[in-house]
Amino acid sequence: MSAALDRSRRAVERTRPFAREYPFAPRFLELGEVALHYVDEGPRDAEPLLFVHGNPTWSFLWRKLIARFSTDRRCVAPDHIGCGWSDKPQEYDYTLEQHVANLVALVERLELRNITLVVHDWGGAIGMGLATRFPQRIARLVVMNTAAFTGGKAPLRIRVCRTPILGELAVRGFNAFAGAARVMATEQPGGLRGEIAKGMLAPYSNWRERIATLRFVEDIPLARSHRSYATLEQIEQGLSKLSDKPMCVIWGLRDWCFTPWYLEQWRARFPKAQVHVAENAGHWVSEDEPENVARWMQEFLAAHPLKP
Repeated sequence: MSAALDRSRRAVERTRPFAREYPFAPRFLELGEVALHYVDEGPRDAEPLLFVHGNPTWSFLWRKLIARFSTDRRCVAPDHIGCGWSDKPQEYDYTLEQHVANLVALVERLELRNITLVVHDWGGAIGMGLATRFPQRIARLVVMNTAAFTGGKAPLRIRVCRTPILGELAVRGFNAFAGAARVMATEQPGGLRGEIAKGMLAPYSNWRERIATLRFVEDIPLARSHRSYATLEQIEQGLSKLSDKPMCVIWGLRDWCFTPWYLEQWRARFPKAQVHVAENAGHWVSEDEPENVARWMQEFLAAHPLKP
């Protein structure tokens, strides 16, 4: 059995408990010694929507939007290395720069152009890393509760997860990040439940599988001395290359991590952007307000058709 076929069978098997929520065929891109999983649904010759997730989610986060838009658009949603059904190497360069490079490789392999880039959480920095390096491939931008610039502050509960030894024990041993996000990232009473909770947490069931969950937390560049600060600063400086791109900002206002300060940063950098505020939604705005998010995106796409 080939490695790709083996990965596909294992992905399908692990998806069975929530297959109604996530019915997509697994696909894999070989990146050297590791494989990146991605969803690719819809007509191959249609305009592409590229969905980029953050931590501790995976392409499962985008399932409703993929189902909604893949009838007439190509919907591509990768899992970052260490996330979802992608490989989870224990020794790997889990940095912003590497994640951007992986996304670039996927876009080039699939020959995606006229991309509508949809980003959330860490997907903002990673996706904007792609967009600022290859603005000619980007047609539109949809931004949800994220950042792609310096100056932000991590909440105490995230900084605690960066504490040596204690942070690793909490995040990888007790699943204190992904498990807690099931409740803390949404405004749904009691948090995510049933198949949705199973789906969100399925790829992070043990110590080894939570490697990227911790590495993403450690890679937040809060100081200039951090190894990813220069990369984030470069992305920030490149945002001006995207000023002529239509942008839609969709924001869950009750997000305790990406507070309204981040929303105002996007407004300041992209004053022409369409902004929709979901006042009763949390960090996972697409979980809390799925119908509104889909409607706002549909209206945005219709208002900014691709040029022939």
